[in-house]
Amino acid sequence: MAAVESMSAESWAIAAYLWLVVVIICLMLGLSWLLGGRAWGRAKNEPFESGVVGAGSPRMRLSAKFYLVAMFFVIFDLEAVFLFAWAISVRESGWPGLIEACVFIFILLASLAYLWRIGALEWAPDGRRKREAMRQVAPPQ
Repeated sequence: MAAVESMSAESWAIAAYLWLVVVIICLMLGLSWLLGGRAWGRAKNEPFESGVVGAGSPRMRLSAKFYLVAMFFVIFDLEAVFLFAWAISVRESGWPGLIEACVFIFILLASLAYLWRIGALEWAPDGRRKREAMRQVAPPQ
C-alpha cells in the first residue's frame, strides 16, 4: 500500500510541476502581448543585423565548400570530446583503452589525410589552384 501512495505522490508532484510550467508560459506570453510594442512603421519589416540595414540580397549563395569544412569541423570536434572522455578515464580503461584510443586516433588521422589528399579542405577556387600548379611545373623565365 505504501508503494501505491508514494507513486501517487510522485504523480501529483509531476502533474503540479507541469501545470506550473504551463501557467508560467501563459503568463509570460500574455504579459509580452500586453506590454509589447504595437507600432508599425515603414522600417518595421526590413531585415537588419546589429542595427545596420543590410545591403544586397538576403539570399546570398554560399559555396558548398563552406558547408563541407563546417561539417568536418563538427565531426573532428566531436572526436575530441570522445578523446577527452577517454583521457578522464585512462586509469580505469588500462592498456586495452590505450590501444583502442590509438586505433581511434589513427582512424582520425587517416581520414584527415584522405580529406587533405582529395582537396576537400581547399578554399581556393579551381582556376587559381590550376594556375598555381602550372607555376610550379613551369620554371619562371
